[in-house]
Amino acid sequence: MNLDCRNKIRSLALASGLCALILASGGTASADAIPRGGQGEHVKVIGFSALGGRYGGFKIAIKHAANDKWYLYAGHTFDQGWSIVDVTDPTQPRYVKFIPFKTDDKSIITAQVTLHDNLMLTSLNSGPTPQKNPLPAVLLWDISYPENPQQIGSWQGGATGAHRNSYPGGNYAYLATSYPGFKGNIMVILDVSDPAHPKDVGKWWQPGQKEGEPAAQWPEGFHGPVNVSPDGKWATLPYTPDLVNLDLTDPTHPKLIGKLHLTEPFASVGTQSVHTVLPLWDRKLAYVSSEAQKPECQDLGMNFAGFIDNSDPTKPRLISVFPPPRPPPGASYKDFCDKGGRFGPHNTNQEQHLPDVEKQADLIYLTYFNAGLRIYDIKDPRLPKETGWFIPPTPTVRRMPAPYDKLVSQTEDVLVDTRGNIYITNKQWGLFILRYTGPGEPAPTAE
Repeated sequence: MNLDCRNKIRSLALASGLCALILASGGTASADAIPRGGQGEHVKVIGFSALGGRYGGFKIAIKHAANDKWYLYAGHTFDQGWSIVDVTDPTQPRYVKFIPFKTDDKSIITAQVTLHDNLMLTSLNSGPTPQKNPLPAVLLWDISYPENPQQIGSWQGGATGAHRNSYPGGNYAYLATSYPGFKGNIMVILDVSDPAHPKDVGKWWQPGQKEGEPAAQWPEGFHGPVNVSPDGKWATLPYTPDLVNLDLTDPTHPKLIGKLHLTEPFASVGTQSVHTVLPLWDRKLAYVSSEAQKPECQDLGMNFAGFIDNSDPTKPRLISVFPPPRPPPGASYKDFCDKGGRFGPHNTNQEQHLPDVEKQADLIYLTYFNAGLRIYDIKDPRLPKETGWFIPPTPTVRRMPAPYDKLVSQTEDVLVDTRGNIYITNKQWGLFILRYTGPGEPAPTAE
């Protein structure tokens, strides 16, 4: 983020006072006891937070602030608002507060968060159901004072809000959002150089999404996020039914470079069919995966995680598929499909643009819903192999509605910081903090 943008954020925060839409509230709490009964290999649990009783934490982002303080920001699926956790001491996480979003519309989901430097973006999303009186799709926050974010701007979008966005710093944020005149979420480039008055400057969509265009054969929609190359000139993104490479040289007119069709034979589950893409820019590779939707592996098509050779971005090609996780010894189920709940890949250590996030190297961290966290060695991208895993305890009390069939653990997001701490969110428990102890354990790089 440039100096002018930083100054605007600070001045807006000082002038804003209490936000009209959001009121920060909540006290502080000491660390919670680590739940017993988790299982793992080459992974140990070092800390836990029940997120102040708001167990359904979802997407997470981290900030290494002044005075060597570390803060984790979490969106929520079933509580409307965002949590802040002080993880300076990962063995004693301190729940700072919950920032509630005030609305009478109970369909609004506040699960998504992205940040860079002192600017944070959060999404408001009503899923497939249009809002009668649409709220802003994106809220912009100043986090110069990490324990007291101040909302300083918003952007309207379409009638169902936004989903997983990315703000890699600088003048532009990249949104997966509804937009007037289009079906489903499209990619929008948002100029945030003046965060009080963000404006969309460019967009890209799959053929068939714009009203009046012929319908496409395959399900379409953009889950997000956009992954921008280190030089800022192009991006790789999960845009159902494809992995897509875009030219961003002119942010007002993104152009297609190339794409790889993945929806069928792999999972056909709507926008989440191509859920995640994580480029390994230095190796000219990209990790790609779907997101399981139905319990007990009842989705149309196979959920998968794989690697793409992206050395020729005009012609990306699939080169491997990850081996599926196996149940732990002595499990009461023969495979994870029989365990109940959703099984399949979901998220990875995505926020690579953050200076405080471990950079992608020879290990990749994947959440797998009822199979917990899985860690794979990817030195040979054609032969990824599992080297560690952790499954949270089976819950005995239903704290959140999902999963809607059997009461099982469902692990959602993962983030790894530069100290080597692994954070995972879980629908029924909250936030677990882990350490990997297996082969290829990366050395901490935090300054």
